[in-house]
Amino acid sequence: MSSILSVQNLNKSFGNKHVLHDVSFDLKKGHIVGLVGPNGAGKSTLMKTMLGLFNYDSGSIQIAGETVTPQKHDALSKVGALIEYPGIYPFLTGWDHLQLFADGDHQLIHIQKIIQQLNMDSYIKRKAKGYSLGMKQKLGIALALVNFPELVILDEPMNGLDPQATKDLRDLIITESQRGTTFLISSHILSELQRLAQDLLIIDEGSIVQQTTMHELLASQGKQTIMLMTSDDNKTRQLLKKAKFTTTPDPRVEVVAKSDDTMPQVLRLLVENGIDILDVTRLEGNLESSLLEVLKQSRIKKKLAEEQAE
Repeated sequence: MSSILSVQNLNKSFGNKHVLHDVSFDLKKGHIVGLVGPNGAGKSTLMKTMLGLFNYDSGSIQIAGETVTPQKHDALSKVGALIEYPGIYPFLTGWDHLQLFADGDHQLIHIQKIIQQLNMDSYIKRKAKGYSLGMKQKLGIALALVNFPELVILDEPMNGLDPQATKDLRDLIITESQRGTTFLISSHILSELQRLAQDLLIIDEGSIVQQTTMHELLASQGKQTIMLMTSDDNKTRQLLKKAKFTTTPDPRVEVVAKSDDTMPQVLRLLVENGIDILDVTRLEGNLESSLLEVLKQSRIKKKLAEEQAE
């Protein structure tokens, strides 16, 4: 499968501070890719550099085979993006924004479809100065998608969205990816990213620590969990604790599956104690704990290498 984005040996500095260190990766067409790492790891800098907003010291960025620099950015016509906060004109309506940025009137049907999918119908013809944070965020996402981009780069797209809007966005991203659009998404809401992303780029201290798939990362940590929705979650937690099942710190009811027998044992325990099970899902692992473990191991290796070099 061919790549829509190729970044090779990318280096970026701000003055004497080296921010990106030999960053290299490729994104496959039609894939949803999560960009994850701690605060200050270089996620936003990397995204802005790929979009031609920052120059870079060395390396290369290619979108659909075309090189991108601040002086050469024809390839960005294939890209939609939302970085940090959407740039919105307060005295234009949301509809005005979409028409202004759409590449021709033939986009009208596409615009209407995006509005419906993001549930923006009730306010799209109101001036943007009265929009809430979530409304502005949805408009920014709609603007990123309006011109049928081949690649969409989203920085914290769930920011300000309520649960229904988050689900609407998730469904829209999946639908667009199935049509061939590639997404690169940075988000601190790892539970949502776990539901969305097929591939992962893990960045720390300006370097790509690991490029992997979601399945491979979760499986590598060797921990499966069972997520439960019940008629009484508080009582469920008490029963699980008393029966000495291991649970995760997740606010949801999540039990570590130590063997294939864990799920039937848990379900039997709850049924015998009069708890209705509304939903049960087996998860391969937890992205948050898996990410923390990868970062921990990476830093240990880095420290050992530095000590050996001295």
